[in-house]
Amino acid sequence: MTWIKRVPAHHGGVRLEAQVTPCPRDNRVHPYCDRPYRSPPAAMKAEETPGVVAAAILDDGQQDVDALLAQVARSQQQAGRRLRGLLMTHPEGREGCAAPMVLVDLHSRDEYLVSQPLGSGSTACRADVQGFASASQVLRDALQARPDLVISNRFGGLEAEGGGFAAELLELMALGVPVLTVVASRHLQAWQKFTGTGVVLPADATAVTVWLAEHLD
Repeated sequence: MTWIKRVPAHHGGVRLEAQVTPCPRDNRVHPYCDRPYRSPPAAMKAEETPGVVAAAILDDGQQDVDALLAQVARSQQQAGRRLRGLLMTHPEGREGCAAPMVLVDLHSRDEYLVSQPLGSGSTACRADVQGFASASQVLRDALQARPDLVISNRFGGLEAEGGGFAAELLELMALGVPVLTVVASRHLQAWQKFTGTGVVLPADATAVTVWLAEHLD
């Protein structure tokens, strides 16, 4: 079970903290052990949060959305915008379900291994919950930095249930920090409930750039 608690935030509002539990051991959906959608707790929804600027690129399985996010990040940095966040990389390629997954901090270039080396024959969830927990510090640091844009590698099954990076993303949106992420079609309903706005973009660099130009100062 994932639980949410409210604690005072440094900016005088309310900060939400989520405790993440491991994925079911019989689930090996690549790459985030996504689970069927269950409505997140009411406290995790941003429906009544004014000024939310957030969009998700739809991952329809036809394109490499990790590469697209990296491309968008580079172009925005070259344009002089201040970025924070995380990109997913696959140092040994993406062939097979056993390849390691590493999140990279856009600002410091620090790396976070977020997969367990269970082997190709394993049927257990290989997401490393501790790795994701460590990487979440990058998004918490972004709360202090107030960048022009925060990129999060996925809004996946963990976030759909109120875990993963959900608490950090919600607070960033509540502060008015623009957020760009990726969502699979099976989590569209959760994304729409979570953000209230439910902005979904096609996996196209031009479409994403246009949206960013319209919403970033």
